[in-house]
Parts: sequence; structure tokens; C-alpha cells
Amino acid sequence: MALIKFDDVSLAFGHVALLDKVTLQIDPGERVCLLGRNGTGKSTLMQVLRGAVSPDDGSVWRQQNVRIAWLAQEVPADQAQSVFDVITAGLEGVGALLAEYHHVVLSLEDDASPAVLERLAELQSRLEAEDGWRLEQKVEDVISRLELPADKRLSELSGGLKRRVMLAQALVAEPDLLLLDEPTNHLDLAGIQWLEDFLLGWNGSVLFITHDRAFLQKLATRIVELDRGHINSWPGNYKNYLQKKEEALAIEADHNAKFDKRLAQEEVWIRQGIKARRTRNEGRVRALQAMRREYSDRRKVQGKVSLNLENAERSGKLVVEVENASVGYDGSTIVRDFSTRIQRGDRIGIIGPNGAGKTTLLKLLLGELEPSQGTVQLGTKLEVAYFDQQRAVLDPEKTVMDNLNSGSDTVTINGREKHIISYLQDFLFPPQRVRSPVSSLSGGERNRLLLARLFTQPANLLVMDEPTNDLDVETLELLEELLSEYAGTLLLVSHDRAFLDNVVTRTLVFEGQGMVNDYVGGYDDWLRQRQQPGSPHAVKMKRPGQEKAKAEKKPATAKVKKLSYKAQRELDGLPARLESLETEQNSLQAQIAAPEFYQRDKDEIAKTLAQLERVGNELEQCFARWEELEAEQAG
Repeated sequence: MALIKFDDVSLAFGHVALLDKVTLQIDPGERVCLLGRNGTGKSTLMQVLRGAVSPDDGSVWRQQNVRIAWLAQEVPADQAQSVFDVITAGLEGVGALLAEYHHVVLSLEDDASPAVLERLAELQSRLEAEDGWRLEQKVEDVISRLELPADKRLSELSGGLKRRVMLAQALVAEPDLLLLDEPTNHLDLAGIQWLEDFLLGWNGSVLFITHDRAFLQKLATRIVELDRGHINSWPGNYKNYLQKKEEALAIEADHNAKFDKRLAQEEVWIRQGIKARRTRNEGRVRALQAMRREYSDRRKVQGKVSLNLENAERSGKLVVEVENASVGYDGSTIVRDFSTRIQRGDRIGIIGPNGAGKTTLLKLLLGELEPSQGTVQLGTKLEVAYFDQQRAVLDPEKTVMDNLNSGSDTVTINGREKHIISYLQDFLFPPQRVRSPVSSLSGGERNRLLLARLFTQPANLLVMDEPTNDLDVETLELLEELLSEYAGTLLLVSHDRAFLDNVVTRTLVFEGQGMVNDYVGGYDDWLRQRQQPGSPHAVKMKRPGQEKAKAEKKPATAKVKKLSYKAQRELDGLPARLESLETEQNSLQAQIAAPEFYQRDKDEIAKTLAQLERVGNELEQCFARWEELEAEQAG
């Protein structure tokens, strides 16, 4: 039996119908992903599902006593409530009792008066009568599993932790249907994986909106697409949806082409005059009028964002070199003994849990933060453009146009002036939208505006902090393509696994206790490399010249012991072998750093990465053997 059912539901804001005679059914145990372009009405559809918005027409049927919980897209505004209070607010009635009981228990340390004890006994009695202890255990379990600080105020938490608190509030209600609007926003990789595992093992139904294709591929049992006011349902996973969607668009394009050809023929006929006014042709005239109405009502497929970066003068070959740098605050080490070398054209991904220090690492790499030890050397001719996930540069009270270019009518892209309305249309802002205040934009629209603003800045070093949040999948794929072809250098902080795999050539990973390790490839490559037997650092990326410098170290002056003939021959041959391996390693690294590398066949990519790993391991073995022989020779 269905949990909820739409029958010819319609809803419009202004002249655009977000929902146009929509039919939809959600059954128990389903995990449904709702897809659609930004601004098509996905969040509005969720509001209708949960009963917060009533449709203009049609009916919504819900199973009796069905419990529906909702996780909003936006992180809540700062609140003075504690985490425990916010989570228990998800339990109607009993939640308020649990929150008061929690505060009374905490207050006993300072006030154990008879009045307080009496109130505590009263709350215990009421909770026992309303099954409150089981629900309290549920709250404590969710707090523990999401690793939340129960007694901290919500206003003291980071955006990622706030997101997890609101997720916990939705989960404690034990809903039959869980509505999740971009649930992976602000979660780190561990949080996303926990959520995936939780939802895979959960017996309730889920309808979720997401841009995270790995999350979507793993969870969805059905994909529902909201396209130009209509709902299309696609059984199966994301890969199946992509194939079927392409076929459906081809059929639609063919149908429209045939319709347009026939309409053009009828328009020629009507202009013949007297023939069309004869009585026997009135039916044909009425049919033409109907075709005109159908053509007028047709809603074309929404266009694609046009992304073009403003080119800057090339930077020097060296972008930044870090040698044994450490950074810490208040006695806590954030980055410990970190070394790396970033060159022009590198696309570097940065992975780590929320609060690990990714922003601190960015500041270190950009020279904005002095290390407590070690050195940071910046390259020459660097022009930096920064994408901030908090969207702090956007003024919510100003219009879209004023936020982009301070009220000017034109922008300059690659030396050519372009009218601001035309430029914003490239980012899917219709002319009537450019004078709207930013406060009225959706999360996806704000991110598109931030991209539009970013791409007007000449840059050869692009720094992007969670750029994928709230973007629809089509825009995300176009951004991937643009960054893959970007001639400058990219520093990318992201928790989007598919995005990292498709864009970056190297990955810096926070792996605990301030250690940041450097790996070849994206997220999946990191997972594969870190699980290798032996030393966990055996396949770490080495800075160009690192091994050579080590090879050129002079043996310490000491008493020399004569080696056996075979050992001496082996020692004499090691420098040439090391040089050969280093040359091969540099060649492989150059292949991997090339923009087109990750567009090759997957088997070829895997073979090249495996070869680089083999060469790296052999280099380590050669160095170890050289040190062993030198130590033996030194006696």
C-alpha cells in the first residue's frame, strides 16, 4: 500500500507551473532520488509531500498516521538552543519533556533543592507514561552515532556539525518517509559514508535530492525527474537513468521536429487566403489554431550553463613548494612536518574530516599563514581567484547584477566586453531575474552566481572550497569539464567523490595527528593506494628531485670496509639504476598530470597508476639497499 500519492497535482508561482498535473506514488521501503535542474521546483515538491504547501489543483493522499520527517537544504540560522534540545524537538510532545528532564538533571550539580527533586520526579513519571525512556535512548543513540556534542549550543558549531544535528532531529522521529534535501552538503566523507550505510540498512522510505552522484548511484532504487513541470519515473540506478534519459530526449527532439515541420506547412496553407476560409476547411483552421496553442505552451528543455574562465598571464612553473612545514593553534598541531611541491597545471584535491584543518592548509599553501617550522616558497606571477563555500562575498540585500559587477552594465571576459544580462544568461539567469535580491535565490542559484563572479576574475591559481554544493548534476558535469581543461593550477576542497575522481590529478589527505599525505590520482586512487600492504606511505607522491637529492648525499667520512666483489658491483650499479627509475617515474607523473589523462580508457589509467606504484616501490627498495650496503662498507 502506498505511503503517499499525487493525483494530477498542479502548483504555480507566477506564470510558471512548477508542477503541471503531476502523478506520483511512493511505496514502503523505496529509496527515491528526485532529480531536476536548479529552480525547477524540487524543494517545492518536497514541501507539498510533507503538507507544508497546498497544491493549486489536484489531490494529495497520505496513508493514515504516516510519519514524515524533513531535512531542509539550508543550514539553520544560529540558535541559542543546545544540540540535545534541537534534536528532541523532532519528537512531538515528548521532545519538550525530554529536553526539560535533561536540563533538570544537569542542574542538580548546582541545585539539589526539594523543589528541583520534586520536578525531576514529576518529569520521570510523565516520561514513563509516554514511553519517554525508549525515545531518550533513541536520542542518545543518534547523538552517539553522529558524534555530536549534546550540551553545546547550536550557534557554536561548524556548518557540517549543524547539518548533522538537523539530520539527527529528522531521524529520531522514526519516520515512515524521510525527505532529505541535499543531505550530503557540509558533511565530510566519513559522515557521507555513515549516512549511506544508515539509509541502506533503514526500513523506512526515503525521497532525497542530491548532486552527489556516488551517493545517488549507491542508494537510489528509483529516480524521479522533475522536468518542465512534469514527473518522469525511471526505475533502477543512475547509470540506467542516464541511458534512458538520453533516449527519451532524442525521441522528444524527433517528435518536436516533425511537429514544427507540419506547423510550418499549415502556416503556408493558411496564408493562401480564400481556400482556407471555405466551409469545408474550417476543421483544418481549428486544428491549426490548436497547433499554435500547443507550440506556444511547449516548454523547451532548459539550456546549459556556459562556463568560461577569464585567462590570466601564465604563472611560473613552480607554484608553491613546502618543506617540512608545521602549523598549530593553542598547543594543538593542525599540520605536522608537511612537504609538497605544486607546479603549474597541477589539479590538487584536498580531503579531510570537518575541522581537520583544510582551510588552514589552503592558507599555508597560499602564503597567508606562516608555519611555526619549515618553509613555504611561492612561485611567481600568481593571480588567485577564490570560491568560498560560505558565499560570504555575496550581499543578500543587493541584486544579482549588483553582486556581480557593482552595478556596471558590462563585464570583461578574456579582453572582450559583454553585457551583464547576456553574461548572466550564460549562467541560466533570465533577464527578469537579474534585478532580484540575492536573498530570494535558491542555494543552487547562489552557487551559479558565485561561479559567474569568480569567472570574471583573471586567475592562474583557482582555489575552490566545496564548489559542488547545491549545483544540479548537469552544471556539475560542465564544471568538471571546464576544470579538466583549465590550463592554470587548481586547489580543490571537496567531499564529492565522483567530482574528485573526474577532476584532480593528485590528492592531499588528512590522515590523523596532523599528518597530510600526498597521493597520485583522485578519491578512488587514494582508497586503493592506502590499502596496499607494507608501508602505508610506500606509494606517496614524491616531490620531483627528492630521490635524486637523497642519492647525491655523500657517504659520511668513516673507516671503509671492503665489500665482497658481488656486493661492490651491486653498489656501483645502484646510481644508474636509481637514475633510470627516477626518469621513468617522472615520465609517468607527467602523463598522469596531463589534462586528458583521466579521459582515457579505465584499464589504461589503472595500468599507468600501477606502473607508477611499482616504480615507486622499487625506488624505495633501491634506496634501502644502497643505505644497507653503505652501512656495511662503513663498518
